[in-house]
Amino acid sequence: MQQGKDTILLVQSTDAALAAKGLLIGNLTENSYSIENDVLDESTKFGRIVGYGQNSESFELTAYGETGDPGQKAVLDAIRNKKQIKIWEVDINLNSTEKHDAVFAYGIVESVEKSAAQDGFVEISATVQVIGSSQEGEIDALPAEMIDFARYGFEAPGASTGEFPDQQTAPPGP
Repeated sequence: MQQGKDTILLVQSTDAALAAKGLLIGNLTENSYSIENDVLDESTKFGRIVGYGQNSESFELTAYGETGDPGQKAVLDAIRNKKQIKIWEVDINLNSTEKHDAVFAYGIVESVEKSAAQDGFVEISATVQVIGSSQEGEIDALPAEMIDFARYGFEAPGASTGEFPDQQTAPPGP
């Protein structure tokens, strides 16, 4: 059973160099993917005709703002510069082929909202509208440091030093 905490988002500018790595959206608190259909609904003398119309898909994300987070910056840059963006919703659990199940799409960033509540945290929310339709597939296993950044696991005494990894040092992309 997949849990929400097992899903991360990777993004990449369409201007990125060939073989460039995807950028993890740091401090992600919530994300969703939705697909909707415009239903064709017509009345005739003999009754109602209902059919499928055009699909529309979108990704929504919310994250605590982090100055210098490359994934968050890519989303902001895309809307500011009116550029397309690539987005992947990735299950961080490996499947039976030792890869990650993922949904991929090209998108347009429709909106970004930054809110700064009095509690000191800045929150960023964004909506990415899918161009055409998304594609399901697999990506190669992500680097351990990216998975550890998304979810830390068991550690034996003496295995490391220091505090929980600082969110300022986001791991590299896949």
